[in-house]
Amino acid sequence: MDYYALLDLVTDLSYELAMAGAETYRVEESANRILSTYGLRAEVFAIPNNLTVSIETPEGKPMTRMRRIGPHGNDLDTVDQLSALSRSICSRKPDVLEAKQWLKNVCDHKRGYSFPLYILGNFVGAAGYGIFFGGTWLDALWAGLCGILVGIVNHALDKIKTNQFFQTIAAAFFMSLCAYAAAALGLTHNADAVIIGPMMILVPGLLITNAMRDIIYGDTNSGVNRIVQVFLIAMALALGTAAAWSSAAAIWGEPVSVTGLNHGFWTQSIAAAVGCIGFAILFNIHGKGVFFSSLGGLFTWMVYLIVMRITDSAFAANFWASLFAGFYSEIMARIRKKPAIAYLVVSIFPLLPGAGVYYTMNYAVRRQMDLFASTGAHTAAVAGIMAVGILLASTLFRMYAVWKSQRK
Repeated sequence: MDYYALLDLVTDLSYELAMAGAETYRVEESANRILSTYGLRAEVFAIPNNLTVSIETPEGKPMTRMRRIGPHGNDLDTVDQLSALSRSICSRKPDVLEAKQWLKNVCDHKRGYSFPLYILGNFVGAAGYGIFFGGTWLDALWAGLCGILVGIVNHALDKIKTNQFFQTIAAAFFMSLCAYAAAALGLTHNADAVIIGPMMILVPGLLITNAMRDIIYGDTNSGVNRIVQVFLIAMALALGTAAAWSSAAAIWGEPVSVTGLNHGFWTQSIAAAVGCIGFAILFNIHGKGVFFSSLGGLFTWMVYLIVMRITDSAFAANFWASLFAGFYSEIMARIRKKPAIAYLVVSIFPLLPGAGVYYTMNYAVRRQMDLFASTGAHTAAVAGIMAVGILLASTLFRMYAVWKSQRK
Protein backbone atom coordinates (compact mmCIF):
# COMPACT_ATOMS: atom_id res chain seq x y z
CA MET A 1 0.00 0.00 0.00
CA ASP A 2 1.12 3.55 -0.75
CA TYR A 3 1.08 4.93 2.79
CA TYR A 4 2.15 8.37 1.61
CA ALA A 5 -0.94 8.55 -0.62
CA LEU A 6 -3.16 7.32 2.22
CA LEU A 7 -1.73 9.95 4.57
CA ASP A 8 -2.33 12.62 1.91
CA LEU A 9 -5.91 11.44 1.43
CA VAL A 10 -6.77 11.55 5.12
CA THR A 11 -5.03 14.86 5.76
CA ASP A 12 -6.61 16.57 2.75
CA LEU A 13 -10.10 15.31 3.61
CA SER A 14 -9.75 16.46 7.23
CA TYR A 15 -8.38 19.80 6.06
CA GLU A 16 -11.36 20.35 3.75
CA LEU A 17 -13.73 19.50 6.61
CA ALA A 18 -12.04 22.04 8.87
CA MET A 19 -12.10 24.74 6.19
CA ALA A 20 -15.82 24.16 5.62
CA GLY A 21 -16.55 24.78 9.31
CA ALA A 22 -16.76 21.26 10.78
CA GLU A 23 -16.36 20.65 14.50
CA THR A 24 -12.95 19.55 15.79
CA TYR A 25 -14.17 16.10 16.84
CA ARG A 26 -15.58 15.49 13.33
CA VAL A 27 -12.26 16.44 11.73
CA GLU A 28 -10.33 14.07 14.01
CA GLU A 29 -12.81 11.19 14.00
CA SER A 30 -13.11 11.17 10.20
CA ALA A 31 -9.34 10.78 9.88
CA ASN A 32 -9.13 8.12 12.60
CA ARG A 33 -11.97 6.05 11.14
CA ILE A 34 -10.47 5.98 7.65
CA LEU A 35 -7.00 5.08 8.88
CA SER A 36 -8.33 2.32 11.15
CA THR A 37 -10.30 0.97 8.17
CA TYR A 38 -6.99 0.46 6.39
CA GLY A 39 -5.50 -1.18 9.48
CA LEU A 40 -3.27 1.65 10.69
CA ARG A 41 -2.74 3.14 14.12
CA ALA A 42 -3.01 6.92 13.98
CA GLU A 43 -2.76 10.06 16.06
CA VAL A 44 -4.77 13.02 14.81
CA PHE A 45 -4.61 16.44 16.42
CA ALA A 46 -6.72 19.34 15.17
CA ILE A 47 -7.14 22.87 16.46
CA PRO A 48 -8.83 25.73 14.60
CA ASN A 49 -5.63 26.79 12.78
CA ASN A 50 -3.62 23.57 12.53
CA LEU A 51 -4.01 19.89 11.62
CA THR A 52 -1.48 17.13 12.31
CA VAL A 53 -1.90 13.49 11.24
CA SER A 54 0.64 10.82 12.26
CA ILE A 55 0.58 7.14 11.32
CA GLU A 56 2.76 4.11 11.94
CA THR A 57 3.13 1.58 9.11
CA PRO A 58 3.06 -2.18 9.79
CA GLU A 59 6.86 -2.08 9.47
CA GLY A 60 7.00 0.39 12.35
CA LYS A 61 7.89 3.43 10.24
CA PRO A 62 6.36 6.68 11.59
CA MET A 63 4.95 9.21 9.10
CA THR A 64 3.51 12.64 9.81
CA ARG A 65 1.85 15.36 7.79
CA MET A 66 0.82 18.81 8.98
CA ARG A 67 -1.41 21.46 7.38
CA ARG A 68 -2.18 24.97 8.46
CA ILE A 69 -5.90 25.80 8.53
CA GLY A 70 -6.85 29.28 7.34
CA PRO A 71 -10.02 31.30 8.02
CA HIS A 72 -13.02 28.98 8.34
CA GLY A 73 -16.07 29.07 6.14
CA ASN A 74 -19.77 28.48 6.78
CA ASP A 75 -20.16 25.77 4.14
CA LEU A 76 -22.33 23.16 5.85
CA ASP A 77 -23.25 21.48 2.56
CA THR A 78 -19.58 20.63 2.02
CA VAL A 79 -19.36 19.33 5.60
CA ASP A 80 -22.27 17.03 4.73
CA GLN A 81 -20.68 15.86 1.44
CA LEU A 82 -17.30 15.19 3.04
CA SER A 83 -18.84 13.36 6.00
CA ALA A 84 -20.75 11.15 3.56
CA LEU A 85 -17.51 10.55 1.64
CA SER A 86 -15.75 9.54 4.85
CA ARG A 87 -18.48 7.00 5.65
CA SER A 88 -18.38 5.67 2.08
CA ILE A 89 -14.62 5.13 2.23
CA CYS A 90 -14.94 3.29 5.53
CA SER A 91 -17.74 1.03 4.28
CA ARG A 92 -16.30 0.26 0.83
CA LYS A 93 -12.53 0.46 1.48
CA PRO A 94 -11.56 1.43 -2.09
CA ASP A 95 -8.05 1.65 -3.49
CA VAL A 96 -6.34 4.73 -2.07
CA LEU A 97 -5.91 6.40 -5.46
CA GLU A 98 -9.60 5.82 -6.22
CA ALA A 99 -10.55 7.35 -2.88
CA LYS A 100 -8.38 10.39 -3.66
CA GLN A 101 -10.31 10.77 -6.92
CA TRP A 102 -13.57 10.66 -4.96
CA LEU A 103 -12.27 13.45 -2.74
CA LYS A 104 -11.22 15.48 -5.79
CA ASN A 105 -14.69 15.07 -7.31
CA VAL A 106 -16.35 16.32 -4.12
CA CYS A 107 -14.00 19.33 -3.93
CA ASP A 108 -14.44 20.14 -7.62
CA HIS A 109 -18.23 20.03 -7.45
CA LYS A 110 -19.01 21.95 -4.28
CA ARG A 111 -22.47 23.48 -4.33
CA GLY A 112 -23.03 27.12 -3.55
CA TYR A 113 -25.73 29.72 -3.94
CA SER A 114 -25.45 32.37 -6.63
CA PHE A 115 -24.73 35.96 -5.60
CA PRO A 116 -28.40 37.05 -6.03
CA LEU A 117 -29.55 34.19 -3.76
CA TYR A 118 -26.80 35.05 -1.28
CA ILE A 119 -28.10 38.62 -1.20
CA LEU A 120 -31.66 37.30 -0.83
CA GLY A 121 -30.49 35.25 2.17
CA ASN A 122 -29.09 38.40 3.77
CA PHE A 123 -32.35 40.25 3.15
CA VAL A 124 -34.63 37.48 4.46
CA GLY A 125 -32.49 36.77 7.53
CA ALA A 126 -32.22 40.43 8.53
CA ALA A 127 -35.87 41.25 7.79
CA GLY A 128 -37.15 38.24 9.74
CA TYR A 129 -35.15 39.20 12.80
CA GLY A 130 -36.11 42.85 12.38
CA ILE A 131 -39.68 41.78 13.16
CA PHE A 132 -38.48 39.23 15.71
CA PHE A 133 -36.76 41.93 17.79
CA GLY A 134 -39.80 44.18 18.00
CA GLY A 135 -39.74 46.12 14.75
CA THR A 136 -42.66 47.07 12.53
CA TRP A 137 -43.08 45.88 8.94
CA LEU A 138 -41.38 49.10 7.82
CA ASP A 139 -38.52 48.38 10.20
CA ALA A 140 -38.28 44.87 8.76
CA LEU A 141 -37.95 46.31 5.25
CA TRP A 142 -35.12 48.60 6.34
CA ALA A 143 -33.50 45.78 8.30
CA GLY A 144 -33.56 43.70 5.12
CA LEU A 145 -32.00 46.54 3.12
CA CYS A 146 -29.29 46.93 5.77
CA GLY A 147 -28.81 43.16 5.56
CA ILE A 148 -28.18 43.52 1.83
CA LEU A 149 -25.61 46.20 2.62
CA VAL A 150 -23.89 43.81 5.05
CA GLY A 151 -23.85 41.13 2.36
CA ILE A 152 -22.33 43.48 -0.22
CA VAL A 153 -19.65 44.72 2.19
CA ASN A 154 -18.76 41.17 3.26
CA HIS A 155 -18.64 39.94 -0.34
CA ALA A 156 -16.48 42.85 -1.49
CA LEU A 157 -14.02 42.51 1.39
CA ASP A 158 -13.88 38.72 0.94
CA LYS A 159 -12.71 39.29 -2.61
CA ILE A 160 -9.66 41.22 -1.39
CA LYS A 161 -8.96 38.75 1.46
CA THR A 162 -9.65 41.21 4.30
CA ASN A 163 -9.37 39.73 7.80
CA GLN A 164 -12.65 39.04 9.58
CA PHE A 165 -12.04 41.56 12.38
CA PHE A 166 -11.82 44.55 10.00
CA GLN A 167 -14.56 43.11 7.81
CA THR A 168 -16.95 42.96 10.77
CA ILE A 169 -16.10 46.52 11.82
CA ALA A 170 -16.77 47.83 8.29
CA ALA A 171 -20.05 45.94 7.84
CA ALA A 172 -21.33 46.94 11.30
CA PHE A 173 -20.39 50.59 10.74
CA PHE A 174 -22.06 51.03 7.35
CA MET A 175 -25.14 49.03 8.34
CA SER A 176 -25.63 50.92 11.61
CA LEU A 177 -25.03 54.32 10.01
CA CYS A 178 -27.63 53.51 7.35
CA ALA A 179 -30.16 52.57 10.05
CA TYR A 180 -29.49 55.74 12.06
CA ALA A 181 -29.84 57.83 8.89
CA ALA A 182 -33.19 56.24 8.06
CA ALA A 183 -34.41 56.91 11.62
CA ALA A 184 -33.21 60.54 11.52
CA LEU A 185 -35.06 61.08 8.24
CA GLY A 186 -38.24 59.55 9.65
CA LEU A 187 -38.13 56.58 7.27
CA THR A 188 -38.25 53.95 10.02
CA HIS A 189 -39.73 53.65 13.50
CA ASN A 190 -37.19 51.70 15.53
CA ALA A 191 -33.52 52.07 14.62
CA ASP A 192 -32.52 49.48 17.22
CA ALA A 193 -34.62 46.74 15.57
CA VAL A 194 -33.30 47.79 12.16
CA ILE A 195 -29.72 47.34 13.44
CA ILE A 196 -30.18 44.14 15.46
CA GLY A 197 -31.78 42.28 12.52
CA PRO A 198 -28.77 42.55 10.16
CA MET A 199 -26.37 42.36 13.12
CA MET A 200 -27.47 38.74 13.51
CA ILE A 201 -25.72 38.10 10.17
CA LEU A 202 -22.46 39.24 11.75
CA VAL A 203 -22.94 37.27 14.99
CA PRO A 204 -20.66 34.22 14.58
CA GLY A 205 -23.35 31.60 15.08
CA LEU A 206 -21.37 28.67 13.66
CA LEU A 207 -18.29 29.68 15.64
CA ILE A 208 -20.28 29.87 18.88
CA THR A 209 -21.95 26.51 18.22
CA ASN A 210 -18.66 24.80 17.36
CA ALA A 211 -17.01 26.29 20.46
CA MET A 212 -19.75 24.78 22.62
CA ARG A 213 -19.52 21.39 20.90
CA ASP A 214 -15.70 21.34 21.07
CA ILE A 215 -15.80 21.89 24.83
CA ILE A 216 -18.55 19.27 25.14
CA TYR A 217 -16.36 16.66 23.44
CA GLY A 218 -13.29 17.52 25.49
CA ASP A 219 -11.47 19.55 22.82
CA THR A 220 -10.85 22.36 25.29
CA ASN A 221 -8.01 23.99 23.36
CA SER A 222 -10.14 24.29 20.25
CA GLY A 223 -13.16 25.47 22.23
CA VAL A 224 -11.21 28.20 24.03
CA ASN A 225 -9.59 29.24 20.74
CA ARG A 226 -12.99 29.65 19.12
CA ILE A 227 -14.37 31.53 22.15
CA VAL A 228 -11.51 34.01 21.86
CA GLN A 229 -12.45 34.49 18.20
CA VAL A 230 -16.07 35.08 19.26
CA PHE A 231 -14.95 37.79 21.71
CA LEU A 232 -12.84 39.45 19.03
CA ILE A 233 -15.79 39.53 16.63
CA ALA A 234 -18.00 40.92 19.42
CA MET A 235 -15.38 43.63 19.95
CA ALA A 236 -15.42 44.37 16.22
CA LEU A 237 -19.21 44.70 16.34
CA ALA A 238 -18.84 47.07 19.29
CA LEU A 239 -16.30 49.24 17.47
CA GLY A 240 -18.34 49.36 14.26
CA THR A 241 -21.65 50.25 15.89
CA ALA A 242 -20.01 52.69 18.32
CA ALA A 243 -18.33 54.53 15.44
CA ALA A 244 -21.67 54.67 13.59
CA TRP A 245 -23.48 55.96 16.71
CA SER A 246 -20.88 58.69 17.23
CA SER A 247 -21.03 59.69 13.56
CA ALA A 248 -24.84 59.78 13.60
CA ALA A 249 -24.83 61.87 16.79
CA ALA A 250 -22.49 64.39 15.16
CA ILE A 251 -24.53 64.60 11.93
CA TRP A 252 -28.19 64.23 12.97
CA GLY A 253 -28.11 64.46 16.74
CA GLU A 254 -27.97 61.67 19.31
CA PRO A 255 -30.03 58.63 18.15
CA VAL A 256 -33.05 57.89 20.32
CA SER A 257 -33.84 54.34 21.41
CA VAL A 258 -37.48 53.26 21.06
CA THR A 259 -39.11 50.41 22.97
CA GLY A 260 -39.72 47.51 20.59
CA LEU A 261 -43.18 46.13 19.87
CA ASN A 262 -44.30 43.12 21.89
CA HIS A 263 -45.36 40.81 19.07
CA GLY A 264 -47.60 37.85 19.75
CA PHE A 265 -46.66 34.17 20.00
CA TRP A 266 -47.17 33.28 16.35
CA THR A 267 -45.71 36.48 14.93
CA GLN A 268 -42.48 35.95 16.87
CA SER A 269 -42.31 32.26 15.97
CA ILE A 270 -42.95 32.78 12.25
CA ALA A 271 -40.50 35.70 12.15
CA ALA A 272 -37.86 33.44 13.74
CA ALA A 273 -38.53 30.74 11.12
CA VAL A 274 -38.32 33.25 8.25
CA GLY A 275 -35.04 34.59 9.61
CA CYS A 276 -33.73 31.02 9.89
CA ILE A 277 -34.48 30.43 6.20
CA GLY A 278 -32.18 33.33 5.36
CA PHE A 279 -29.44 31.99 7.61
CA ALA A 280 -29.79 28.48 6.17
CA ILE A 281 -28.92 30.02 2.80
CA LEU A 282 -25.96 31.89 4.31
CA PHE A 283 -24.70 28.63 5.86
CA ASN A 284 -24.97 26.99 2.41
CA ILE A 285 -27.58 24.43 3.41
CA HIS A 286 -29.45 22.99 0.42
CA GLY A 287 -32.63 21.10 -0.39
CA LYS A 288 -34.85 19.81 2.39
CA GLY A 289 -32.20 20.81 4.91
CA VAL A 290 -33.32 24.44 4.58
CA PHE A 291 -36.87 23.48 5.59
CA PHE A 292 -35.94 21.14 8.44
CA SER A 293 -33.31 23.43 9.97
CA SER A 294 -35.70 26.42 9.81
CA LEU A 295 -38.46 24.27 11.30
CA GLY A 296 -36.07 23.61 14.18
CA GLY A 297 -35.73 27.36 14.70
CA LEU A 298 -39.52 27.72 14.74
CA PHE A 299 -40.01 24.95 17.32
CA THR A 300 -37.07 26.11 19.44
CA TRP A 301 -38.54 29.58 19.81
CA MET A 302 -41.99 28.17 20.53
CA VAL A 303 -40.47 26.13 23.37
CA TYR A 304 -38.78 29.30 24.64
CA LEU A 305 -42.05 31.26 24.68
CA ILE A 306 -44.01 28.44 26.34
CA VAL A 307 -41.44 27.99 29.13
CA MET A 308 -41.22 31.77 29.52
CA ARG A 309 -44.98 31.96 30.10
CA ILE A 310 -44.86 29.15 32.64
CA THR A 311 -41.78 30.19 34.62
CA ASP A 312 -41.26 33.87 33.73
CA SER A 313 -37.52 33.09 33.76
CA ALA A 314 -35.33 33.86 30.75
CA PHE A 315 -32.68 31.44 32.04
CA ALA A 316 -35.12 28.53 32.31
CA ALA A 317 -36.57 29.36 28.90
CA ASN A 318 -33.12 29.46 27.27
CA PHE A 319 -32.10 26.20 28.93
CA TRP A 320 -35.15 24.19 27.84
CA ALA A 321 -35.17 25.73 24.37
CA SER A 322 -31.48 24.99 23.79
CA LEU A 323 -32.01 21.47 25.18
CA PHE A 324 -34.81 21.00 22.67
CA ALA A 325 -32.63 22.37 19.83
CA GLY A 326 -29.91 19.89 20.80
CA PHE A 327 -32.33 16.95 20.81
CA TYR A 328 -33.93 18.08 17.55
CA SER A 329 -30.61 18.37 15.74
CA GLU A 330 -29.40 14.95 16.96
CA ILE A 331 -32.67 13.26 16.00
CA MET A 332 -32.77 14.89 12.54
CA ALA A 333 -29.12 13.97 11.98
CA ARG A 334 -29.93 10.30 12.58
CA ILE A 335 -33.14 10.34 10.53
CA ARG A 336 -31.60 12.07 7.51
CA LYS A 337 -28.02 10.73 7.89
CA LYS A 338 -26.61 14.26 7.98
CA PRO A 339 -24.26 16.11 10.38
CA ALA A 340 -26.13 17.43 13.42
CA ILE A 341 -24.32 20.78 13.19
CA ALA A 342 -26.37 21.76 10.11
CA TYR A 343 -29.58 21.58 12.15
CA LEU A 344 -28.20 22.84 15.44
CA VAL A 345 -26.57 26.03 14.17
CA VAL A 346 -29.82 27.22 12.54
CA SER A 347 -32.22 25.91 15.20
CA ILE A 348 -30.28 27.68 17.95
CA PHE A 349 -30.13 30.99 16.10
CA PRO A 350 -33.27 32.58 17.65
CA LEU A 351 -31.67 32.08 21.09
CA LEU A 352 -28.36 33.76 20.25
CA PRO A 353 -28.20 36.96 22.32
CA GLY A 354 -27.85 39.37 19.41
CA ALA A 355 -30.01 42.00 21.14
CA GLY A 356 -28.02 41.56 24.34
CA VAL A 357 -24.74 42.14 22.52
CA TYR A 358 -26.15 45.26 20.82
CA TYR A 359 -27.58 46.84 23.97
CA THR A 360 -24.46 46.03 25.97
CA MET A 361 -22.37 47.92 23.42
CA ASN A 362 -24.95 50.70 23.18
CA TYR A 363 -24.92 51.33 26.93
CA ALA A 364 -21.12 51.44 26.88
CA VAL A 365 -21.16 54.11 24.14
CA ARG A 366 -23.73 56.14 26.09
CA ARG A 367 -21.58 55.76 29.25
CA GLN A 368 -24.44 54.11 31.14
CA MET A 369 -22.06 51.79 32.94
CA ASP A 370 -24.57 50.24 35.37
CA LEU A 371 -26.78 49.12 32.48
CA PHE A 372 -23.68 48.06 30.53
CA ALA A 373 -22.52 45.80 33.37
CA SER A 374 -25.94 44.27 34.10
CA THR A 375 -26.82 43.68 30.44
CA GLY A 376 -23.39 42.26 29.68
CA ALA A 377 -23.59 39.87 32.64
CA HIS A 378 -27.10 38.76 31.62
CA THR A 379 -25.96 38.17 28.02
CA ALA A 380 -22.99 36.08 29.18
CA ALA A 381 -25.23 34.08 31.52
CA VAL A 382 -27.68 33.35 28.71
CA ALA A 383 -24.83 32.08 26.51
CA GLY A 384 -23.68 29.84 29.37
CA ILE A 385 -27.17 28.43 29.92
CA MET A 386 -27.43 27.67 26.19
CA ALA A 387 -24.12 25.80 26.36
CA VAL A 388 -25.42 23.69 29.26
CA GLY A 389 -28.60 22.77 27.33
CA ILE A 390 -26.65 21.76 24.23
CA LEU A 391 -24.13 19.88 26.40
CA LEU A 392 -26.84 17.85 28.10
CA ALA A 393 -28.60 16.89 24.86
CA SER A 394 -25.38 15.89 23.12
CA THR A 395 -24.08 13.97 26.15
CA LEU A 396 -27.29 11.94 26.47
CA PHE A 397 -27.16 10.99 22.80
CA ARG A 398 -23.51 9.96 23.03
CA MET A 399 -24.27 7.87 26.11
CA TYR A 400 -27.08 6.17 24.20
CA ALA A 401 -24.77 5.54 21.21
CA VAL A 402 -22.12 3.97 23.48
CA TRP A 403 -24.73 1.81 25.24
CA LYS A 404 -26.15 0.68 21.90
CA SER A 405 -22.67 -0.18 20.61
CA GLN A 406 -21.81 -2.18 23.73
CA ARG A 407 -25.11 -4.02 23.52
CA LYS A 408 -24.34 -5.09 19.96
